Amino acid sequence: MKIDLHNHTTRCNHAVGTIDEYIQRAIALNINVFGFSEHAPMDFDEKYRLPFCDMDAYVNDIITAKEKYKDQIDILLGYEVDWLPGHMDERVLYADVDYLIGSVHFLDKWGFDNPEFLSGWKNKKIDEIWKAYFDATQAMATSGKFDIVGHLDLIKVFKFMPKEDVKILAKDALKAIKRSDMVIEINTAGLRKPVGEMYPSRALLESAYSLDIPITFSSDAHAIEQIGAGYDLAVTLAKDIGYNKAVTFQGRDKQLVTF
Repeated sequence: MKIDLHNHTTRCNHAVGTIDEYIQRAIALNINVFGFSEHAPMDFDEKYRLPFCDMDAYVNDIITAKEKYKDQIDILLGYEVDWLPGHMDERVLYADVDYLIGSVHFLDKWGFDNPEFLSGWKNKKIDEIWKAYFDATQAMATSGKFDIVGHLDLIKVFKFMPKEDVKILAKDALKAIKRSDMVIEINTAGLRKPVGEMYPSRALLESAYSLDIPITFSSDAHAIEQIGAGYDLAVTLAKDIGYNKAVTFQGRDKQLVTF
């Protein structure tokens, strides 16, 4: 079974292509389960996300598509939620969805993965940034509010790599992910970024496997041609490490399937 749970729509203001085009591309690629997880609304960085006023329209769009394509593909509804204490909204956290992806894109409101704020890396100690990132990831997991960890080591996106062993830096975060019964996505978007590799790295995925943390698969597509890109590489990596099952969802309930 082919699963792709992390994909966006034009309602986030930085994606292109219609919902129908995304789904038709997924069908052409023989994807069985395709999830939309739009950047959830919040009162920060609003230009890069779904506005609150469009939440109902977004849900209706996905539900309509789910019915329209029900005989060809299973369409799921989710949100990608930014972990930013004080800014997350209960309308999102308690929404009637199939899953919530918890992602760390900000450290003290610094959008470290946004090219617009690349200068923020200057005059900072790289290892301290990585530690802060995994501390935030640990807090996100410990909150118990999310189902999937979004792009676990996104902090590597611009290739500012730590001197300390990444397995040590991420150890407590991975333990929190395990305790919270969360799923890690193998997210292929990193292949099209400066770092040129999937999230998470092989080393972190090996650590996750040793803790028996389940996985799922994601394109993190913001354009039609990104759907399914790198999927075979992700599957090969997962199998090489020892995984042979992945998670899909229905109403926040996990379903383990063979891939």
